[in-house]
Amino acid sequence: MTPGPVLTIRSVRTTVVHVPMKRALGTSARRMDIAPLVLIDLDTDEGITGRAYVFCYLPGATAGVESIVREAAAHVAGDRINPADLNAKLARHFRLLGVHGIVTMALAGFDAACWDAMAVAKGVPLVELLGGSVRPIRAYNSNGLSLMDTGALADEAEELLAESGFTAIKLRLGYATLAEDIAALHAVRTRVPSGTTVMTDYNQALSVDEALERGRALDGEGLAWIEEPIRHDDYSASATLTSQLATPIQIGENFDTPNAMREALTAKACDYAMPDLARIGGVSGWLEAAALAQRARMPMSSHLYPEFSAHLLAVTPTCDWLEYVDWASPILKDPIEIRDGHAIIPNRPGAGIEWNDAAVARYRV
Repeated sequence: MTPGPVLTIRSVRTTVVHVPMKRALGTSARRMDIAPLVLIDLDTDEGITGRAYVFCYLPGATAGVESIVREAAAHVAGDRINPADLNAKLARHFRLLGVHGIVTMALAGFDAACWDAMAVAKGVPLVELLGGSVRPIRAYNSNGLSLMDTGALADEAEELLAESGFTAIKLRLGYATLAEDIAALHAVRTRVPSGTTVMTDYNQALSVDEALERGRALDGEGLAWIEEPIRHDDYSASATLTSQLATPIQIGENFDTPNAMREALTAKACDYAMPDLARIGGVSGWLEAAALAQRARMPMSSHLYPEFSAHLLAVTPTCDWLEYVDWASPILKDPIEIRDGHAIIPNRPGAGIEWNDAAVARYRV
């Protein structure tokens, strides 16, 4: 990466929006029908603005994320944008509070906005700032296939594949019984082309014994992976699943900074990894995670944030799949394009994020 123009942090503007989801998402954890987002505009003395957003899961979490982003910006106002230096300074500032959970997420959003500003200032897409090139990234459609009746599942599976030429979809599991899980999977399988790639996600619903039982039953189904079948941070138990099941175990959306990923890889807790931009530590944290995956020769996918994730996967040596969700699309001027089942990295400066001001005003809270 070659340095670009010097940028000095002036201030930050934040906006909270509740964006209605096109398809509500019902998982074993909870049901969501809105995406609570904190939008970040990082302004510099040089007139460049970096943009990012944080998906907060719960509407009540937006206030904390917004407050921490503002606190971070105030603490480094007047500093030059150098992500490594800024992250070190902010880690010291928030040390007593603890750089975990929503603190990590807020600082990750701030970090992503810094990287966006750097790429915008240089006049190149983020991927090029990071040393890569614009290219299509294969994606799966994760906009739906919630816990629902089998007829609705089958209909929705057809719809998801028809959108933008997708050939891969993700199905949420974690029904009350194994028989219901199998019925849901078979309902989808009977309605989609035979070559369709199907991922499954339990959202941490199972005990270890249940995960072994259901995983063995799913081993003959040709699934791409079983995601988070048990508590996300029980790496020892996850290693047991990884060693005893034939279907690959996918975890990582809850890696809280690269240190957690390092622990998981050391424990052999997964076959595949899928960090989340906000939880892993923004662009800076992602790059560290990608290096860990490369050393472990582990396929690495993304969790949410397709706008940034496409750029980041393009510079990830073990790039696997981009998880596509359209949750932020209504408030973006130019949402990321999906064509023939691939995310198309926009060939414009930064991550390509610009707000649709009218939509932001409509969904602002």
